[in-house]
Amino acid sequence: MADIKYYDVILKPVVTEKTMELMGDKKYTFLVHPEATKSQVKEAVEKMFDGTKVKNVNTMNLDGKKKRVRGTFKFGRTAKTKKAVVQLTADSKEIEIFEGL
Repeated sequence: MADIKYYDVILKPVVTEKTMELMGDKKYTFLVHPEATKSQVKEAVEKMFDGTKVKNVNTMNLDGKKKRVRGTFKFGRTAKTKKAVVQLTADSKEIEIFEGL
């Protein structure tokens, strides 16, 4: 297992209609490093966003999609990814990157 620092864990936020609805319940969705654990995701969110306290973290591994390669009948796959849904405590601050959306 690779030694992952907290600033390498969170890759980018996931912004969809469903994740926007979850933000009302203080649940935020991020794409994370494929080898990151739940405790590493929790540590990364608490260190990167001041005033946040994480209640729990749910992660899911997503397999790559099947894609056609160069117009032939050969198939390849896109990269595997990992998503994390982070729920904050009731007394925690909101995450600022989502406030203007």
